Amino acid sequence: MNNVSKEQPEIGSLLAGAIAAGDFPSAVYAVAERGRIRFADALGFAIHAEQHQHRATLETIYDLASLTKPLITGLLCARCAERGELNFDSPVATYFKQFAHADKRALTVRQLLTHTSGLPAWRPLSITTNGQRERALDVIADEPLDYEPGTRVVYSDLGFITLGLLLEELAGAPLARIAQREIFEPLELQRTSFNPVKALLTNIAASESAGNAYEREMCGINWGAGDFKSWRGSLIWGEVHDGNAHFLGGAAGHAGLFSTAFETLKLAEQFIPARTTLLAPETCELFRQNMTSGLNEARSIAWQLAATVGSTAGDALPPNAFGHTGFSGTSCWIDAAHERVFILLTNRTHNRPLPFANINSIRRRFHTLAVRALDEHANSTTVNIRGDVA
Repeated sequence: MNNVSKEQPEIGSLLAGAIAAGDFPSAVYAVAERGRIRFADALGFAIHAEQHQHRATLETIYDLASLTKPLITGLLCARCAERGELNFDSPVATYFKQFAHADKRALTVRQLLTHTSGLPAWRPLSITTNGQRERALDVIADEPLDYEPGTRVVYSDLGFITLGLLLEELAGAPLARIAQREIFEPLELQRTSFNPVKALLTNIAASESAGNAYEREMCGINWGAGDFKSWRGSLIWGEVHDGNAHFLGGAAGHAGLFSTAFETLKLAEQFIPARTTLLAPETCELFRQNMTSGLNEARSIAWQLAATVGSTAGDALPPNAFGHTGFSGTSCWIDAAHERVFILLTNRTHNRPLPFANINSIRRRFHTLAVRALDEHANSTTVNIRGDVA
């Protein structure tokens, strides 16, 4: 596919400038419209370490971080709802007795999916569970709520970790196996997985050069656990970057997914009514409906809407476009009405000391340039997502 794709010069200049400025060592982007890749390119070094240097290509695999939330957990929850196995408006306590506390008894699956559950944003589970992975659900359920469910949007990893555990409970199987059976195999994805095999290592972008420095710093401040024995201190490469996902075995409802830009496009298409093969078209409408009207963010099932003030969509995408970012430097936005998908993958946490660069302005500029290029080159030669010239 990389020999038939078409780069976009202005986007390339934007990303090359960010690489030169040290915002991230590499970037791969892909922009698709109606199932055809209009623009794609790879820039910089996917691994830039003392003993390893590998340039990024269109086949480079990135740790997608929190894109796992919509692309896997949100998609699987929607499939379960279609089959009648999951009711978004049922209390979580219907499925997990641990949530039958007085403050959580009415908390619903929909509130987990829209980040309105009241659960805290993050906790270092390796510390709060005393290193006992099997206690993760109990510890999350015992966390005091930060606010009354349904009254605010507060992005919560803990909420999506709970959803991942719920999917495992419903299916009686690990999340990675569910995703393989219900998503990766039907879509014929070859370079998308949790816990990628070691044989692919040189094709994977590195995530951080000296362990989870940011998480370690947060824990040292808030939990007095700067020297906790489970911290990784060396190059994170080929295994999940997120500390909680790593503690939970590499596959969790909030993080752990690895993929390429082109295969991420295939996943993103499943949320577009005219393109999906895994969902009913009417189910896809859930992803562009504002389910948090009047609150501080516009949220749908697992996605943020572009109507949110200050979203990374920027002004170029319509208000009902929906998207998500990942801490490692990844981004996916979808304009379902125009069947457009915008993928930008970077590894901003690699080869850079703290603080990591805030790349939200780059993401917004990327969308502006991509939409302008799509509008200007509507009749240009294109390549579909399977790699055929159209």
